[in-house]
Amino acid sequence: MSKDQLIEMARENIEHAKHGTVTLADDVYEVPAENYFAQDRFQQEIDQVFKRIPLMLAPTAELPNPGDYKSMEAVGMPVLLTRGADGVVRSFVNSCTHRGTNVVINETGNAKRFTCPYHGWTFDREGKLVAIAAREEFGNIDADCYGLKELPTLERAGLIWAILDPNSSLEIEPFLSGYDEMLNEFGFNDWHLFQKRTLKGPNWKIAYDGYLDLYHLPVLHRETFGSDMSNQALYHSWGPHQRVTSPSRHMISLEDMPEDQWDMTTLMMGVWTIFPHISIASFMGGGRSVMISQLFPGETPGESYTTQYYLMESEPSEAETIEAERQFKLLEYVVETEDYGTGLRQQRALEAGGLDHVLFGRNEGGGQRFHGWVQRILDTDDDNLNDLFRSNNARAAAE
Repeated sequence: MSKDQLIEMARENIEHAKHGTVTLADDVYEVPAENYFAQDRFQQEIDQVFKRIPLMLAPTAELPNPGDYKSMEAVGMPVLLTRGADGVVRSFVNSCTHRGTNVVINETGNAKRFTCPYHGWTFDREGKLVAIAAREEFGNIDADCYGLKELPTLERAGLIWAILDPNSSLEIEPFLSGYDEMLNEFGFNDWHLFQKRTLKGPNWKIAYDGYLDLYHLPVLHRETFGSDMSNQALYHSWGPHQRVTSPSRHMISLEDMPEDQWDMTTLMMGVWTIFPHISIASFMGGGRSVMISQLFPGETPGESYTTQYYLMESEPSEAETIEAERQFKLLEYVVETEDYGTGLRQQRALEAGGLDHVLFGRNEGGGQRFHGWVQRILDTDDDNLNDLFRSNNARAAAE
């Protein structure tokens, strides 16, 4: 089914490439400028978007083996992800149930048990409290009630999602809206983590706008890679998640081959975004690779940080390693200096108060849809959040 969708999207791409057209939104879309800097709006987005809906916290490649773990902070929440002996990834609040400090300090590693560095309480990979220091002297408690607080977690398509609220009743699968089936075509389960790094940027929505925007490519990136790039974009959506591609002359060459011979690498090109904070961009050169950008709001409205994961389909040869390092270095400059440098200047200008709103044109439907989904989620209370995604999926299936 997913490959059928990819072929259908490729056919659409070919027709637009032949005629020099794109699908346009109904109208120009306005976003209040204060949405990028108002403190109350920013806090609402933290509380009602990032702390309520599933977030992609790690690629499978970061925890491939039983015992592998990762500790991180996501919008202030300390999180521990572990892969158990059963192969299942679980995530927990990284906070000892004795006095609350972080159980795990190291960012990554492999362990059978985790011992709190404060008083020595020990937990297994499934989060169970298995040892209390000086237990007889401590007093009588039911250890089964004091395991690590587990977070709702789902691993699909070589990616790991979790909800930062241990008491959440939101279902992750309806939120994914079938998008995981599309992402599964990458085959990330068997890919390798080559490198990762973290960059600072502007307001998280300014940063995310760029991942959905091809309009700027031949202008902002003219000195690096964009001089011969199209500024046209085609958008496809699955719930709040979107894929963006540009009508491509290369796609036209596929018509000379039977559809069952259309290669998956070409069919998966473009930028795949996972709402609200992930971008997956495909590359060739130095072996098939992607850069997964994981975006989080910072401590203030004008700050964000992005962890970039460079994944490769196979272990690189020496020559492929050199090429991959060159490409990843170029991408660091492109994002940090060109994209986020521009975004930080945009941030300061908007905060100065000279504009009431910013615009997303009819050719920028992806940004329109993204901001629309942010607002829909803010307007939806906890009791109706599952229905929001289920009803949207039902409408999409009926179309």
